[in-house]
Amino acid sequence: MDPLALKNLIISFILFTCMHACVWWSTNAQFMGESLKDKSLEISLALSVPITLFAYYAARYSYGSLGESLWAIRFIGFGTSYLIFPLFTWAFFGESMFTLKTTICIFLSFLIV
Repeated sequence: MDPLALKNLIISFILFTCMHACVWWSTNAQFMGESLKDKSLEISLALSVPITLFAYYAARYSYGSLGESLWAIRFIGFGTSYLIFPLFTWAFFGESMFTLKTTICIFLSFLIV
């Protein structure tokens, strides 16, 4: 992989990570206590434009780096979501992804792919 493609792929990974972090807050702030629950819709609306920009530019940077494949972009996005969601859910809610139910679901999702 040439250096420019690698640089674009790293930028894409960072942008997808930021996107998924914002998506996590956008969808889960409503469950984080009364102070955030009352403001969760506003948080979601405020994050909607940054989420869109992160997704747009992540796709743009990764498209050429990954052989102009939309499926490759999708898998990078999916992989970064599996980085962010478990970490944030554990850090802010104390929910582990290592329960029997979650482990079976993850295993089944890999079988589908």
